[in-house]
Amino acid sequence: MTLNERDKKHLWHPLKQHQLQPESLAIVKAKGCILTDEQGKEYIDAIASWYTCMYGHCHPYITERVYAQMQQLDQVMFSDFTHEPAVQLSEALVKILPDNQNRVYFNDNGSTAVEAGIKMALQYYFNKGDKRSTFIAFENGFHGDTFGAMSVSGLSVYNGPFEDFLIDVKRIPTPNGTNTALILDTLKHYADTYKIAGFVYEPLIQGAAGMKTHDAQGLNAILNACTSKGILTIADEVMTGFGKTGRYFASDYLETKPDIICLSKALTAGLIPMAITSCTETIYEGFLSSDVAKGFFHCHTYAANPVGCAAAIAGIELLTSAAIQNNISRITKAHQDFNTKIKAHPKVKETRHIGVIFALDLNTVMERYGDLRDKLLKFFMDRGVFLRPLGNTIYIQVPYIITDAELKKVYQTIEEALEIV
Repeated sequence: MTLNERDKKHLWHPLKQHQLQPESLAIVKAKGCILTDEQGKEYIDAIASWYTCMYGHCHPYITERVYAQMQQLDQVMFSDFTHEPAVQLSEALVKILPDNQNRVYFNDNGSTAVEAGIKMALQYYFNKGDKRSTFIAFENGFHGDTFGAMSVSGLSVYNGPFEDFLIDVKRIPTPNGTNTALILDTLKHYADTYKIAGFVYEPLIQGAAGMKTHDAQGLNAILNACTSKGILTIADEVMTGFGKTGRYFASDYLETKPDIICLSKALTAGLIPMAITSCTETIYEGFLSSDVAKGFFHCHTYAANPVGCAAAIAGIELLTSAAIQNNISRITKAHQDFNTKIKAHPKVKETRHIGVIFALDLNTVMERYGDLRDKLLKFFMDRGVFLRPLGNTIYIQVPYIITDAELKKVYQTIEEALEIV
């Protein structure tokens, strides 16, 4: 019996309608940029397995560090203890985060990183005796699947059955270079009308929305307006963080830095689930009190898992190395060249790229999870390239260690796909 056949007996996969009996490809090995299935066929992982394995799969520098940590300390609760990997990771992370970030809070995944950020904002004002209950977020954003993260997300395909149970959120459009004044007027209206705790946003690029980019100058104006109104700013860098935009964090492109940053995915190089919510010292001090109840009573069992911390430390060391930074520059240049070549294609409606992220919109209407999208997915997989279209958006977010030959194959496969749509 194959792995796929055994899978169907007990497993329930995310983002699937099992009544339609979708196939799940059985992967038995991953190394570098290559996934290998149980038949021995290889696939270039051109989206780094949902933007996590940015240094490639099973990178020896990371796996060796993790193995060494497993022999020393595997897990200890973080409420009453501390340990070297957590302390070392906090020191390494604060060095590369925007310079206003000084405190590190551990979570389990991207959704819970956002969840903690939302709760921090709410309790920060609650501790001050200023109860606030509303957030501002961008239209079409995505921040995760837990209830707070869902609330600030704007993609109804994920939220539909739960709309009546979400916290209050007021939405604004993303800045496009021409609508900033209108957005600021709307923001002022919301701030004057509602008790706004925070603004949750994906900086510069909205991942699940189809890698949609927005204007840095406009976003900076929005952040300034929030700060002037006492609205805490929460940057969801779960997707954008750790070099994908060409800088360590997308917030590095902005003059005004967020009060809170949410991190996961590439944090541990895809090896072990872990997330972090960082914040300014001011936010942290808002929880200091002789009243125990004013502490942040939010906890995850595996918070600051030592093995996960070891993976994250090794990942940061790779990220900051000359070799990886040179690779990021190489991939960025290759994307620019590919964009010049493909943007005028009659089947292409729009292109955009930043750092190692490239996206194009097909000049056709497609359902997010429909027949044409599935046809494209199969086309890519049949040719040994794992690309996962978001509706009519085809995007690339390759590991930093991809070779020129592998990247060329990804580009060629996309060009070939344009002939079938």
